[in-house]
Amino acid sequence: MELRQITTFIRVAQFNSFSKAAESLGYSQSAVTVQIKQLEDELGTRLFDRMGKHISLTDPGYQFLNRSYEIVNEVNKARLSVSDTGPLHGSLHIGTISSLCDAKLPALLKRYWDRHPGVNVRVTTAEPEELISLMERGDVDLIYVLDEPRYNNSWRKLMEQKEDVVFVASSSLAGELNRPEGLRMSDLFGMPFYLTERNANYRRVLDHYLESKNVSLTPALECSDTSFIIKMLEINRGVSFLPLYAVNRSIEQGRLSILHVTDYRASLYRQIFSHKEKWHTREMNEFIEMAGEES
Repeated sequence: MELRQITTFIRVAQFNSFSKAAESLGYSQSAVTVQIKQLEDELGTRLFDRMGKHISLTDPGYQFLNRSYEIVNEVNKARLSVSDTGPLHGSLHIGTISSLCDAKLPALLKRYWDRHPGVNVRVTTAEPEELISLMERGDVDLIYVLDEPRYNNSWRKLMEQKEDVVFVASSSLAGELNRPEGLRMSDLFGMPFYLTERNANYRRVLDHYLESKNVSLTPALECSDTSFIIKMLEINRGVSFLPLYAVNRSIEQGRLSILHVTDYRASLYRQIFSHKEKWHTREMNEFIEMAGEES
């Protein structure tokens, strides 16, 4: 049994396709087919059911997949143990959402480069679902997202930190709206809402709550760029629903204020993931450690 056969098996299971696995690995499809056949012959069991062009893992295939992840992880640990222990000088590709990129990454990367100035960092921003796809294809080293708690047998969760999501408006508008006894959600329905696009993480949480109350909300503005929404709030009479970390600076500077809504509160979680198949480099481990220190 060879490590490349195990790696190929994992990739076929990941894509549910011999052709896509071959493309991602730079092999011919016939080479992938031969490797899987050799692995099945050695194990004495069928790992995939093949029905025309569709394939799926058998029960032994699922069991072997979990073991395969453990094998690859142990091999990567062994490689890391004998790797260069000098200054870090490799690369790091982070996938993240725009609000974390604006509010969290600058200070985190400054501290990272203070310790490791030789590391080349690449940042890709997208919505969580797209970031997950990038991670599963191996196009990013790790992803840093804000979402409801996520779990998947193919991923490693490397950090989870609770974050409040709040209603905010310009300080002048908040001064008019806030009352000592607090606000109800219904008090805000006549206001123009500036929200992220539908199905984006914190917008999705709000929409689910409103749907449970049979309430429909049509935003005055929809935009995927959280920093643009914040700027619009500061100069207009609008309301938004955003992570507290994204608006903290504007609140501290007196440009925005929290609307104290008493009948609905929400939280999401900052989470860092990598794929189980991904070899953790020292550059990745240092970033994960420093993000955890921040938490």
